[in-house]
Amino acid sequence: MADNVQHPPKPALTPRTGVSLRARVVLLALISLAAAVIYVSNSWLTERYTETTRNRAELRVALYSGNLISELQRNSVVPLLLSRDPALINALNSDDFSQSSARLISYREEIEAKSLILLDGDGRTVAATVRETLGELHRSDPYFVDALRSSETVFSTAQSESGAYEFTYSRKIEAGNKVIGVIVVEVDLRKFEESWSGISDAVLVTNSQNDVILATEPRWRGKQEDDALVTVPAMTAIRRSFRNTTEWTALPSEMLFLGEAVMRHEARVPFQGWRIASFTSYASVREKVNAFLSLEIMAFAMLLSLTFYLISRRAQFRSVLFAQESADLRQLNDQLQREIAERQRAEKNLQVAEQTLAQSSKLAALGEMSAAVSHELNQPLAAMKTYLAGAKLLLQRKRPDEALSSFQRIDDLIERMGAITRQLKSYARKGGDAFEPMDIRKSVSMALSMMEPQLKRREVRITRNIPRNPVMVMGDRLRLEQVLINLLRNAIDATKTVDAPQVDIIVSRGDYALITVRDNGEGVTDLDNLFEPFYTTKAPGDGVGLGLAISSGIVTDFGGRLTARNGQDGGAVFEVELPILDEEDSDIEAAE
Repeated sequence: MADNVQHPPKPALTPRTGVSLRARVVLLALISLAAAVIYVSNSWLTERYTETTRNRAELRVALYSGNLISELQRNSVVPLLLSRDPALINALNSDDFSQSSARLISYREEIEAKSLILLDGDGRTVAATVRETLGELHRSDPYFVDALRSSETVFSTAQSESGAYEFTYSRKIEAGNKVIGVIVVEVDLRKFEESWSGISDAVLVTNSQNDVILATEPRWRGKQEDDALVTVPAMTAIRRSFRNTTEWTALPSEMLFLGEAVMRHEARVPFQGWRIASFTSYASVREKVNAFLSLEIMAFAMLLSLTFYLISRRAQFRSVLFAQESADLRQLNDQLQREIAERQRAEKNLQVAEQTLAQSSKLAALGEMSAAVSHELNQPLAAMKTYLAGAKLLLQRKRPDEALSSFQRIDDLIERMGAITRQLKSYARKGGDAFEPMDIRKSVSMALSMMEPQLKRREVRITRNIPRNPVMVMGDRLRLEQVLINLLRNAIDATKTVDAPQVDIIVSRGDYALITVRDNGEGVTDLDNLFEPFYTTKAPGDGVGLGLAISSGIVTDFGGRLTARNGQDGGAVFEVELPILDEEDSDIEAAE
């Protein structure tokens, strides 16, 4: 016991000494790693973002050049078309320009030119999209003089009093080999200066004499490029253009950014020797490298701070750890007790909910079953009422033998109703227990016999196409007759508004047995919801919308399917597909 009490301090000193040594090594390694990572990141990111900035500048210059060419080419064909405009030629010949300005305004809105001017043979403005210029003389302007000298469309550049350049296409208008006027189209290239000003570049366009004709810096226009850059340096132009350049003075720019302040990129504009140049600042490179290096420094600073904190707090943490764990365990135990109580209450509520749900399911199943039985008994009851009325009339006419035949049919219907009610027992056993081989033809004949009272009340033409040989399937004869009666009844009801009602029943065989019931009514408007329970298009009291839903379920139980579609000549077509039992070929006979 004494040895055990005296020896613990020695192991405690050894771990603290070891932790301190490891901490020094870790701190030295972190500082070395931070310096190396920042140095490598600075070099690699500078090269990467510089190359990216250069590629983007080249792409923008190519895009600017393409926009200029597109605008120039789009306006170059306008003078040729307007010089052949009969309305403008007639106006020049008749000196009637009352409608000419309006016509030019409509053309300008269509072609999006800056302005259109019509000059007569003396250089006087007789029609223009800017009405304030009417009557002005342009006899000495280059676009008028050059147009008279050339038989083609000419392009002219002239500097206005404000220092901006005007770009025009002009072409003379002739009538009977006589020059009667000149059409002038002013091209709006100034809009590109405005669009270029929103980007962190300074852009200029020079003509073949190296004069600046377009520029984001207004004081560059009209000067040689070298003189323009002396007047306003590129960096100043960039700042005026974008006004969002930030400088990072923490490190020398030549060390971070390859010693360049502005990058110039030039491209040729394939038009009269024009060239376009852009000046791009490395501010975006500085911002990106600055942001990334700042994140790295911050991350290393946080890591070092965390290391110091862990070293200083490690001893205290160990002493507090056990007390904290005890408190956490007590708190966890209390929480578990509350959760157990909540779960017990939830289980009790769940049992009550399950009992309520079971009762609701029973009531719903009972209601659905009652509605189905009521729907299926309605047809035999209607037929029995008709047969009873016929038997009564036959007895009154002293024809008892025929009345006995009606009573026999009533007896068959009573037997059928009993069979329908017995089907309720099938809900407690598998669907295929009562299936047996059956001939579809007999079911079709029995269904037509059941529908005989309704057919006698209306003149409906019934056609049957059935094979001579049996068409055997596995199923329940009574339930298949139930499906066919529902389909026939719907077909007869669908032909109420037709002058010559007709219902076709076709039985065919192949890979499967197919029963087709087709009418010439108005067809089905909603095929998607047709087989949904309680969906019906009949008037209230004529049906509850369960017939097709029940029929679809019966056919599905037989391993087949019930489908509906609209025929090409109108009317609805219902098809019952059932698996066939034999592979014999059958001859089809048609009977009406």
